[in-house]
Amino acid sequence: MHVFRMNNYNYMKRTFIILSIFLLLGIESFAQHTQPQKFSPKEFMNDMEQFIAKEAGLSPMESAAFFPVFEEMFTKQRTLFDKAKQIGKNKPSDENGCLKAIQMKDKMDIELKKIEQYYHNRFLKILPASKVYDIVKAEDKYHRHMFRRMAKKNWGAQLQK
Repeated sequence: MHVFRMNNYNYMKRTFIILSIFLLLGIESFAQHTQPQKFSPKEFMNDMEQFIAKEAGLSPMESAAFFPVFEEMFTKQRTLFDKAKQIGKNKPSDENGCLKAIQMKDKMDIELKKIEQYYHNRFLKILPASKVYDIVKAEDKYHRHMFRRMAKKNWGAQLQK
């Protein structure tokens, strides 16, 4: 009888420790998933570069020559996106203000296209046209993919509210 109690005690102790470990791991995993992740431009850029290199079939040498120029273009575009975001935050109170906001937005859209055209021409000096074409397609695909992911996250967050 005494041996049975000791084995039962050890069994319960071991079970308690194992359950405690699983519980702690579950809590830690849950905490990691519930913390809002902040946007990291560096991570975004790294992910995009890896995606583009894979989709366009860039060699390491081609990537080394291409991506510094691509990052330069992306930085200039980002500056314009930020300005456009500021313009679109608040609706102007009068017709003249609305007109100016629309004209500024149009001007920025044209400027974005000019930047894109300039850098596409620079890309063509580094890589063959077929690779540049694949890069442009891959970049569009990456942005659509990220938009869908963000929309799913935001949709889930809206449902939880």
